[in-house]
Amino acid sequence: MDLTQRLGKREAKEQLTAAQQRLVHLRLFLGGQLGTPLGPPVCVLFEGWDASGKGGAIKRLVDELDPRHVRVAQFAAPTSTEKRHHFLWRFWPVLPGWGGMAVLDRTWYGRVLVERVEGFASEEAWQRAYGEIVDLETTLAAEGMILVKFWLHVSPEEQMRRFESRSADPYRAWKLTDEDWRNREKRPAYEAAVEEMLARTDHPAGRWTLVAGDDKRTARVAVVRTVCEAIESALAARGIDPDAVPPE
Repeated sequence: MDLTQRLGKREAKEQLTAAQQRLVHLRLFLGGQLGTPLGPPVCVLFEGWDASGKGGAIKRLVDELDPRHVRVAQFAAPTSTEKRHHFLWRFWPVLPGWGGMAVLDRTWYGRVLVERVEGFASEEAWQRAYGEIVDLETTLAAEGMILVKFWLHVSPEEQMRRFESRSADPYRAWKLTDEDWRNREKRPAYEAAVEEMLARTDHPAGRWTLVAGDDKRTARVAVVRTVCEAIESALAARGIDPDAVPPE
């Protein structure tokens, strides 16, 4: 990936504002708030390296949306109760219905990333998970869901810079954990897991979008624009014009 991309502060602000305004219109359209029927559900999935900017990108994605019209859900290690069920079970309650939108900070891909690398799942389980995930996403898409999947990528050098910056800031130090440092030491193993994940779970119903994250401004604009484009493309495939004036 080209991690040298950079946007100036003014240019980034203009592009981000334009993309956010477009997303507001599309979100109201899908939510049936513009005198139109409910549109298909939208689910945006975020994965990426530690300190890759997922939180900042999510904040810009939902900043201008009415909080009643979008749900942001964060997933960490499964609880003891969640471990008693199939690994996909805990994600179902947050998935959006028609007219809804959900943003997932970490997702079911944890099974083939951290659970694979750290040995929390057996090889048989995480090998099986690729097909289970593709089946799930294919089923959701068949029901009409618009899936947008992001992998936010940063270089090891930029990741270290962000780690050090966080550790020196008492208001952001909580974001940096011992687990982050351990994961960094295992980066080669995680890189292999990421490569296989992208290769085996990029499918017609759920394409991956790789975001160059060394420059946060570039990444944030790319995320909001991609979500807008995914919605527009899905509506066009259905013969729906989100800019058409609804009938009186």
